[in-house]
Amino acid sequence: MEIEIKIPSVGESVQEAVLVEWYKKDGDAVQKDEPLFLIETDKVTLEIVAEASGILNTLVSEGDTVSIGAVVGKIDAKEVPEAVSEEEPSEEEESEAEPEEVPPEEEIFEAAPEPEPAVETEKAPKKAEEVPVETQPDELRTVLSPAVRRLVAEKNIDISGIKGSGPGNRITKGDVLLYLEKAPSAAPQKAMDAEPAEPEPSAKPVPSELKDVTRKPMSPIRRTIASRLLQAKHSTAMLTTFNEIDMTHVMAIRTQFKEAFKEKYGVSLGFMSFFIKACVEALKEFPQINAFVDGNDIVYHHYYHVGIAVGTGKGLVVPVIRNADMLSFAELEKAIVDFVDKIKNNRLDLADLEGGTFTITNGGVFGSLLSTPILNTPQSGILGMHKIEKRPVVVDDEIKIRSMMYVALSYDHRIVDGREAVTSLVRIKECIENPERIMMEI
Repeated sequence: MEIEIKIPSVGESVQEAVLVEWYKKDGDAVQKDEPLFLIETDKVTLEIVAEASGILNTLVSEGDTVSIGAVVGKIDAKEVPEAVSEEEPSEEEESEAEPEEVPPEEEIFEAAPEPEPAVETEKAPKKAEEVPVETQPDELRTVLSPAVRRLVAEKNIDISGIKGSGPGNRITKGDVLLYLEKAPSAAPQKAMDAEPAEPEPSAKPVPSELKDVTRKPMSPIRRTIASRLLQAKHSTAMLTTFNEIDMTHVMAIRTQFKEAFKEKYGVSLGFMSFFIKACVEALKEFPQINAFVDGNDIVYHHYYHVGIAVGTGKGLVVPVIRNADMLSFAELEKAIVDFVDKIKNNRLDLADLEGGTFTITNGGVFGSLLSTPILNTPQSGILGMHKIEKRPVVVDDEIKIRSMMYVALSYDHRIVDGREAVTSLVRIKECIENPERIMMEI
């Protein structure tokens, strides 16, 4: 029974995906729920698992763009070797079920017709790498998958010298590649013996500057990021206000309760939960920043879905913590850890990225001292956190060394005035510098 492998639907707005990588090769045995391949859409990167155990037959190459619902491969469930029971059979069972006589491995994969006596007086046979796959015995070619047959034909390999590692000693694509690595070059002998052709006089050398560049197409996620950033610049009246926060007090509290917090809740107490709580307080006071423009209307949200920007090797993703105002410090930290694990394991769902009303990004983890964050449209506000640095500051008319952080609030000036933006950032500053204003739950 063949089972089709289809690209699953990951959201109504997603119509296609790029098949980034096959984890298994054509002809390999796969187990149910084992990761098969990785896809990337304009929003998420996901691993697709096998729906059943069997032999994989790939139909689409890595790097191809495919539509949602497209068949990219098949699993032949009939060819799965039955699992061997861990318990040894009893003597009675052994006598009832006598195993069939299995021919030696050489008879399955290496049995070639007996040579005629006249062969001894003929010329020496072609080298193994020069024997076309069409001239090889039928019993050898029929057990090969399409991908393996193509590779054998392309490299002119005599498969009688290859030992199969697949189920039932089937020769896989990996076996052929391993054979090529160990064997001499598969190029025909004539081509090897031929002297290199002299370059034509009219041929021009390739300019060195062209050799020093690599051109690659943008990934779907990168294309979407580029489009959204341009949209934010062109469709909003974006402005940024800055301030600095004395992190000394909150760092002391974090140090004091860090171990007790982790022991009770199983997660570390970070700075992000403090900033989420502080931002929610500011958004409650200034609802324009938690709203967005829709034509000639302003849509106000009466909930607080805070997006947390997370940098990955493929681009920036912003998973959303829903109803952040109703979550405790521990629940916020657990939500962040869960998102990070999902991103690392390519398990982030499209629903995890939708519905945000405000975003927080922390460039400080990469060493950024100050930056201007760009709005995550259609949202009207984004807070940028930065590196904590010890600096001399004036406290009660005395110069002291304090742990300081610059913060930046970018906002849509169409619905958020400067007074609301500046005051809301001051309110965030007050909540962080005096964390007693926000309830600690440890």
